Amino acid sequence: MEQCEVAIVGSGFAGSLLARVLAVLGYDVVLLERGTHPRFAIGESSTPLANLSLERIGIRYGLADCYNLATHGRWLAHFPELRRGLKRGFTYYRHHPDQPFSNRGLDSERLLVAASPHDALSDTHWLRADVDHHFVRQAIAAGVDYRDRVDLASADVASQPVKLGGGRNGAPFELRANFLIDASGPNGFLARQLSIPSGLSRTETRASLVFSHFDGVRLMNEIVPGMPEGPYPDDWAAVHHLIDEGWMYSLRFDDGVTSAGFLLTPRGEATLDSPNATSDPGALWRVLLQRYPTLTAAFAEATPLMPIAYLPVIQHRLTRAAGDRWALMPHAFAFVDPLFSTGIAWGLRAIERLALAFESAAPGTRLPKLDMLERYDAALGAEADQIDLVVAGAYEAMAHFDLFAAHAMLYFATVSFAEVSQRLKPTDSVAWSGFLGVGDSILDPLPRNALGRLREITQRRGAVGSPSERRAFSEWLTEKIAPRNIAGLAEAGRRNLYPVDFDALVERHGLLEMSRGQLVEALPALRGMAKAPPFSSRSAGHPAEQSLEG
Repeated sequence: MEQCEVAIVGSGFAGSLLARVLAVLGYDVVLLERGTHPRFAIGESSTPLANLSLERIGIRYGLADCYNLATHGRWLAHFPELRRGLKRGFTYYRHHPDQPFSNRGLDSERLLVAASPHDALSDTHWLRADVDHHFVRQAIAAGVDYRDRVDLASADVASQPVKLGGGRNGAPFELRANFLIDASGPNGFLARQLSIPSGLSRTETRASLVFSHFDGVRLMNEIVPGMPEGPYPDDWAAVHHLIDEGWMYSLRFDDGVTSAGFLLTPRGEATLDSPNATSDPGALWRVLLQRYPTLTAAFAEATPLMPIAYLPVIQHRLTRAAGDRWALMPHAFAFVDPLFSTGIAWGLRAIERLALAFESAAPGTRLPKLDMLERYDAALGAEADQIDLVVAGAYEAMAHFDLFAAHAMLYFATVSFAEVSQRLKPTDSVAWSGFLGVGDSILDPLPRNALGRLREITQRRGAVGSPSERRAFSEWLTEKIAPRNIAGLAEAGRRNLYPVDFDALVERHGLLEMSRGQLVEALPALRGMAKAPPFSSRSAGHPAEQSLEG
């Protein structure tokens, strides 16, 4: 029977990149894939926090491609063959049934929040077929033993080492591994083998998804011309169309392809007069488009590049993420919703954490210490709860655009504070900082409290509340995020158009526990003017002496 130190099941970007990092650390890694590459996947939108993790991984482990894939400008310069899309920020529109989107100037139901100051530093939409395949190829080049077309049927985790069994290309397949990582996705292999109980009942968010990739989707500024200029072109972003039944995402790639999907709440989907979605997803798609004239216009000449697909429930949640000799990557452990583009960032943060756990392994065993695995398990549990609460609050807030725009400030205040803090004060421990404000005395309780207040307004059935109730919620949230609001958010004078504002950042230097002079001195790094780090191979257990300053 073949043996290895680490077996990773699933070769999406998270499994492949972690396998490669462990190989760089000197581990004997086998990466197992049920299918083949390239292959379609969703979960395509990066964020500044995702890019920071990718940069840190690249710098720490000498992986230049990771650093260069962390901004749109570097991606174009170094990997133009990998398809991607420019993502300058987050765009939101509120649509109403049977009414075209109304351009009321600065009073429009429109929210734009910039995530980067210019295109070169922008986030990206990942064409996952290209990106995942790239990371698989790089893992193989780093010495990872990659096996595709593997159908695993059993795992004996109680044994030492772990025993895996199944088939490959019609022949029996067996492997022994000292440590097993499941990066396969929802209801994955290891969850079934260990009979890990579901934790879905403790979560608040529920939505179905109907989706595909399309060619020929029109730009919003073509359909609704003359909208007030925002901090970036509206469509070069993660575009969110809020509707009565839920919301629609629209992610445009640079080659003109658009990834689009409707997320529908159970209450919203039940109101639709459409054929069975499971048997005819395309019919559900057409019903939704026809309810909203502006979306109808956007997709009037669009062609799906693959059959429109339907998932009745996209949420999943388990009760454990790690144990002795095994761990789950975030997407195998829990998934909430793509509303705030948390998936890639959370997955990359987990790669950092598990890599550090292997770096600190006891020399005799070369296995992560149990206390590190317990820390990883606790972190993912708390963060899955937090993501769920933030998203559940957003779904409640969709009852009225004023509520949604106010609630969104909670997310953007949290991530902008984390991003700037990590850029200005990089440490080895940053990978363990709580995702979405977990562990922060100011931010940690806000999602739960906000959800409770929103439900008092909406009565959990979509009531819009009174103007005074909506105003009170906005004022409460503005006050609560103030100690972490370094980006000038929740200001009425912005009229829901938020650029990257370095002046606001400098004025709020005290929130970062820095003097004005210290922050001004650090601005070049935030503006993307720092020199690229040198890259060289690193030996196992000896972090490369590199920094963003070069």
